[in-house]
Amino acid sequence: MTNETSITTGGCQCGAVKYKVEGPLREVVNCHCTMCRRLHGNFGPHSKAPKAQITITENKGLAWYDTSETARRGFCQNCGSGLFWDPHDQDAMGIIAGTLDDTNALGTMGHIFMGEKADFYDVDDDLPKFEGSSKGQFQGDY
Repeated sequence: MTNETSITTGGCQCGAVKYKVEGPLREVVNCHCTMCRRLHGNFGPHSKAPKAQITITENKGLAWYDTSETARRGFCQNCGSGLFWDPHDQDAMGIIAGTLDDTNALGTMGHIFMGEKADFYDVDDDLPKFEGSSKGQFQGDY
């Protein structure tokens, strides 16, 4: 896990969207919901940080899509990279872990929406698993 003084950067494939996070990132939670499967081609590996700590440093391609009444998704309209999951009722935002420039400081802490997991892969680790949402039960889940 990153710490209070960490500065973590990331962005899309083509460089049209870049961001930095000042402060700690939550460990990765793998979301197996139907929406993440369709957006990522498999599960969605999400870190998370308070919105106030996230700064968009390059914004040539950032676009938002309202995926539900609950949240919107940020993506690059140039290369199609998914970047963010932004819940309307939280002061924190999910960051797709694969868009981070350096993922070495993060580990995976668990799985959510296992009840919607695709049949073409197995999850055989000993990490916590939830049939639906974890409802904030993971450490650092703002």
